[in-house]
Amino acid sequence: MLKLVLASQSPRRKKLLTQLGLIFEILPSNSEEIITSDVPSTIVEDLSLRKAKEVAKSMPDSLIIGADTIVVHEGEILGKPKDQKDAFSTLTKLSGSTHEVFTGISFVITNSVNEVIKSHSFYEETKVSFSPLTPIEIESYIKTGSPMDKAGAYGIQDDWGSVFVERIEGDFYNVVGFPINRFYRELKDFHPKMAHSFSTHYSE
Repeated sequence: MLKLVLASQSPRRKKLLTQLGLIFEILPSNSEEIITSDVPSTIVEDLSLRKAKEVAKSMPDSLIIGADTIVVHEGEILGKPKDQKDAFSTLTKLSGSTHEVFTGISFVITNSVNEVIKSHSFYEETKVSFSPLTPIEIESYIKTGSPMDKAGAYGIQDDWGSVFVERIEGDFYNVVGFPINRFYRELKDFHPKMAHSFSTHYSE
């Protein structure tokens, strides 16, 4: 049986995979996030695959999951804020408007000598609309420190940033950073045995 490896140190992705009953290892990727496209879907697929392949170099006989999430507002990619000033600027842009969240997921399978023998990538998109925010609300949120490690400078789950979200169109978990429904459907096609192993976890 292949080992399952998550190439991410995101506590949110770890939590979502754990709630599925999956047994997996975590080995964060150290690959450099170089963007070579201006198409959001291509960007997240490329970055997630690069992360998975980097981890694959040290993980034989494994199925590695790479993931990457970006926020796009009026064509501009909004990554993790560099500092509090950047976080304020980002949240001001999102205030009272709609943006898109793209998450790319990649599967990579390695053999016993760390060669990649099979891979697959896909992406999910969700539209998120914010209510208008006051400068005081934005500043208060930034003071919590929560925006600083999140693309788009906010979290929709277990976070005060959730009160900013007026509505979403698409998968909620995609905004968290890991589209669970799409992940499971794609895994069933890519590696049915692996998907079956945790789908039967809850039927025992």
